[in-house]
Amino acid sequence: MTKADIVSEIAKSTGIEKPVVLETIEKFMDVVKDSLANGENVYLRGFGSFIIKVRSEKTARNISKNTTIIIPEHKIPAFKPAKVFMEEVK
Repeated sequence: MTKADIVSEIAKSTGIEKPVVLETIEKFMDVVKDSLANGENVYLRGFGSFIIKVRSEKTARNISKNTTIIIPEHKIPAFKPAKVFMEEVK
């Protein structure tokens, strides 16, 4: 399902016009991205959490040059579904 499909489903079920739904979804994604960029997790009860995970420093290999490189510690965004969400998917 794409963002356009989600917009169509929400517009059809609520009766709200598609441009308004699209703007709302875009703003939601902006708020989630900004919060994660500022180090704040986003919790949506019954759905899940958008969290920041920290990947520790590790050693990797460059196979073409046969050398090792160190990948520094870095943060990545992640989604952790709620238990209710997981039970519905199963």
